[in-house]
Amino acid sequence: MLELTRSSNPKIIAIANQKGGVGKTTTAINLAAALAEENFKVLIVDLDPQGNASTGLGIEPDAREYTAYELLLEEIELSRVIQETPQRNLSIVPATVDLSSADMELISNEKRSFLLHDALRQPAMDDFGFDYILIDCPPSLNLLTVNAMVAAHSVLVPLQSEFFALEGLSQLMLTVREVRQSANKDLRIEGVVLTMYDGRNNLSAQVEQDARENLGPLVFQTKIPRNVRVSEAPSFSVPVLTYDPSSKGAEAYRALARELVNNNKRQAA
Repeated sequence: MLELTRSSNPKIIAIANQKGGVGKTTTAINLAAALAEENFKVLIVDLDPQGNASTGLGIEPDAREYTAYELLLEEIELSRVIQETPQRNLSIVPATVDLSSADMELISNEKRSFLLHDALRQPAMDDFGFDYILIDCPPSLNLLTVNAMVAAHSVLVPLQSEFFALEGLSQLMLTVREVRQSANKDLRIEGVVLTMYDGRNNLSAQVEQDARENLGPLVFQTKIPRNVRVSEAPSFSVPVLTYDPSSKGAEAYRALARELVNNNKRQAA
């Protein structure tokens, strides 16, 4: 069991990569579930118009009366937007396809890059007692992703263990640098996590070698394996830690949660 240290200021992590299909939502759901399993209180902010994190945690579309769209653009109170999930210690700000129009609507707003930052720092946030807030970003470097980076303390990057995995990462890093220079000087890279890793595959090993040579200690030691249980869990609207607690995928996300918490303890020391 991880040592629990509560704070009135939750750690906010944006999970981002402009490439689709790299495991952003899967990582958001299962990392959150692993942290919640260790008695941390966790909030997922579903910032992807596809709403897959919401669906993957059992929030039916007709139950999403208030969503990330209203939180950003209509300044709805947190208490009306945050929903509990069936998973203990895990809540969510759900999303619907309404978010797909948010980019256009944000352009004319003077505070367009700071709306999520301000929403997550409403005084009412202290009442929830969250330890971690994970933001599931859309697969693009648009204004929603910029909002996530401005709101966050750090960015966690899922990196698929396939050919061209590192291609495009430079653009993401450039966006992080621009946000750091213009709006959030303390933003840092939480780490890069290799996903869909197949230890029997030479390509996965090559991608890992390239990532560690280029990014060094930014790459988490934990690797998320290509695992059928991880792929099956969303169709049952639960994290893999609930669907098959003893699977390799579940154990990997528990290890990632431990590594993340321990890294943060070292940085705080």
